[in-house]
Amino acid sequence: MPQAILSAQSRPQRSPAELASIITTAYERIERDRLRNCWIYVRPMEEALAEVDALAQRAERGEVLPLLGVPFGVKDNIDVEDMPTTAACPSFEYVAAQSARCVERLTAAGAICLGKTNLDQFATGLSGTRSPYGACSSAANDLYVSGGSSSGSAAAVASGHVAFALGTDTGGSGRIPAGFNGIIGIKPTVGLVSSRGLVPNCPTLDCPSIFCNSIAEGRILLGLIEGFDDSDPYSRQRIASSSPSPRKFRFGQVSVGHLNSFGMPECNDLYRQACTRLSGLGGQARQIDFAPFAEAGEMLFSGPWIAERHAAIGKLLDIDHGDLLDVTRNVLSAAAQFSATDAFAAQHRLLKLRRQIQSAFEEIDVLVVPTAPRPFTISEMMEDPITLNSRLGYYSYFANLVDLCAVAVPNATLGNGMPMGVTLLAPAWRDQALLDLAERWLPDTKAALFDLRVYPKAAS
Repeated sequence: MPQAILSAQSRPQRSPAELASIITTAYERIERDRLRNCWIYVRPMEEALAEVDALAQRAERGEVLPLLGVPFGVKDNIDVEDMPTTAACPSFEYVAAQSARCVERLTAAGAICLGKTNLDQFATGLSGTRSPYGACSSAANDLYVSGGSSSGSAAAVASGHVAFALGTDTGGSGRIPAGFNGIIGIKPTVGLVSSRGLVPNCPTLDCPSIFCNSIAEGRILLGLIEGFDDSDPYSRQRIASSSPSPRKFRFGQVSVGHLNSFGMPECNDLYRQACTRLSGLGGQARQIDFAPFAEAGEMLFSGPWIAERHAAIGKLLDIDHGDLLDVTRNVLSAAAQFSATDAFAAQHRLLKLRRQIQSAFEEIDVLVVPTAPRPFTISEMMEDPITLNSRLGYYSYFANLVDLCAVAVPNATLGNGMPMGVTLLAPAWRDQALLDLAERWLPDTKAALFDLRVYPKAAS
């Protein structure tokens, strides 16, 4: 068992009554914030309490359960046994016969899934407003988007409903919501965590993601769910070990010419302040050419990868009963304009961009970007859902296309109360080194791991 997982056993052993109290508190908070639309399906509390009793008995018999009684949520495009999966499309709903592998590993460690969280329909979006189950607002300000597509997972963690949550990340869905909710978002190297049991979006780019409140928790969770899965064709064998982050490091800073906050310059100021702080932590800033990253990112929705999204759920378009949102349909319909020739041409161009980005990382240890350019209100997003959604992905779309891992961390707060984060990125398989640096950026101050009682609570 990895050392990070073993450290979870140092948590004080809680009595069955304490565990039940934590679950009850979680349900009280879920009910308190139901108008935030974090959840699509909430498991009956009686079932969760019965599971607490069963887990406590297993622990008493000496079974090692590092996440004993820890409540968590799961994005509703990830299967949980005996719970409905909708991907935020009612006509797509089915009851999962088996949990996704990442869920299986967490429940085997004693964690208790409380239900399925809201998302942008079929994980197509970065706003959290593209759901027939309601727009999910930020835990910090109800007027603003939570970020998507893993909107409910991030807002539920930030609101103290659960200790952690699973999301997915294809183009920023595990990072943008973390940034707009003031929590941590971990996007592993693609293939490090099995995607078996996920409703596909772009299968070659999809990966499960983690939302949590501390880097120590993130290490434990990633250690539990990572690993090669020979039943998942997209799983990858680790090809390199991740050395610790050096005390003195070089970080890539986006040059002024490529910074873009789309009309909110305060956001650029907060990013520059973050870079100054990194320099104080032992970092040496290197101005990088962001153009290759931006061009690669544009390919995700402006290039033939949209056809991969269409292929993943194409059959639904034939059986849709009106539950597919117009914005989802409009995005996916763009797939028809791309040919096989376009797809190969884009792959060839992407390989050239990847080589340029590999060369950039020979000069830096980590790239630091704003997690998102700026927040938008829900009403603004509803008025112009395509344009504003695309702007949110300016600093995130490229990561999986060019094979980077990432950790989104809180940075500062805007005058409107919205959190603004920064994201640390590095080449594939350097996940642990990123967590090392993230821990220096955000030293853990929590009194106890996975304890709802010490987490921030959204206002009633």
